[in-house]
Amino acid sequence: MTEFPDTPAAAGVGNVLGALALVLTDRTAAAAAEASDQSASAAAALSALHRFLDGPTLDQLRRVLGLTPSGAVRLVDRLAAAGLVTRGAGGDGRSRSVALTAAGRDAAERIGAARAEVLNEALDGFSAADRDHLGALLGRVMANVVRAKDGGAWICRLCDLAACGRPTGDCPAANAAAAKYGPPPRTPG
Repeated sequence: MTEFPDTPAAAGVGNVLGALALVLTDRTAAAAAEASDQSASAAAALSALHRFLDGPTLDQLRRVLGLTPSGAVRLVDRLAAAGLVTRGAGGDGRSRSVALTAAGRDAAERIGAARAEVLNEALDGFSAADRDHLGALLGRVMANVVRAKDGGAWICRLCDLAACGRPTGDCPAANAAAAKYGPPPRTPG
């Protein structure tokens, strides 16, 4: 088990980072759930379906969210009953795909806006230079987290992929994952 560094200042930074991560997680989950009138897991599913999953199979969605197969089925059942997703045929005869409805896209947009509000409130009063410096430091922290992560839900399941710079190759999580696992396969095109 890794312990905090032995200097009080270093241990304090780690402790504050842990408390900050917890409060931001709690506030983001609450805001996303309130914005969608769904659970935090459902909000993460709606966000992931809207931001980067395009008609995934139930199994793909399950892996992104870190759910069991039965948990994913129950979640999609609730989202379908709420009129937020539909099921369709998967790539083979045994799988099912999941897609957002118009109401699901609207809910996902509200979730993204609620998440952004929580994060912007946390950074209130920071200058552009402060944000740039913090961004560079957080990118290094993210790289450490990605290197240490093994399994579980995807880190980016609530992310605004354009905001993190993923399309331009600037996303610290994607870059750390590429360094760890190799670049994603190129799609013919």
